[in-house]
Amino acid sequence: MELLLDTVNLDTIKKYADVISLAGVTSNPSIVKKERPIDFYKHMREVRQIIGKERTLHVQVVGQTAEAMLADAHMILEELDDQVYIKVPTDMTGLAVIKQLKKEGIHVTATAIYSEFQGYLAIAAGVDYLAPYYNRMINMNIDSDYRGIERDINIIIPNHIRQKRNDTFTDSRPTTKCGNYSATLGLMLLENFLCDLPPPTQTKSCNPNTNKKLAALEFPMNSRND
Repeated sequence: MELLLDTVNLDTIKKYADVISLAGVTSNPSIVKKERPIDFYKHMREVRQIIGKERTLHVQVVGQTAEAMLADAHMILEELDDQVYIKVPTDMTGLAVIKQLKKEGIHVTATAIYSEFQGYLAIAAGVDYLAPYYNRMINMNIDSDYRGIERDINIIIPNHIRQKRNDTFTDSRPTTKCGNYSATLGLMLLENFLCDLPPPTQTKSCNPNTNKKLAALEFPMNSRND
């Protein structure tokens, strides 16, 4: 089972690294913006220091052209370390960047995936992880069945999926039936899950501002055998 925290909040990562079997940390520009770090690279180095190199760290490029994305990727690796997984959008420009990064032996996570076909294109380009926008795919009635995807690829499925109409957590069982995957955990979902555990496991750390009912939560499994 591979569980990744979907946050770069240092206190949160420190806290839950001791609670769950944490496999890594994922990030994107929106997640980073919430923390408003004065020095982005200093902040991400602190994240790495907390989780260590035995866990995966996923950092996204922000450039709009292939040249800018490649420059972002090389800067991330230079400022952090060569074990970072570079997140690249799976569009025409991103696919070209992914191919180049893989030629250089760089770890890559393909993101902004909206269909199974995009997933196959990313696999063909040699990515290490797929990160589909599963919640958006569900809400937009877009193909979200990954049961046919190769079993030797890590697919990061978010477990903080929400329905549009009612702000309640949805049943994530369909993702567990697709095979073995990694799963990202948002803070609210994680706190609610821990709140549902029976005493004495339940603690005051549970989020007091929400009474959301979890619906049969199951975590997808990591597909790797190693």
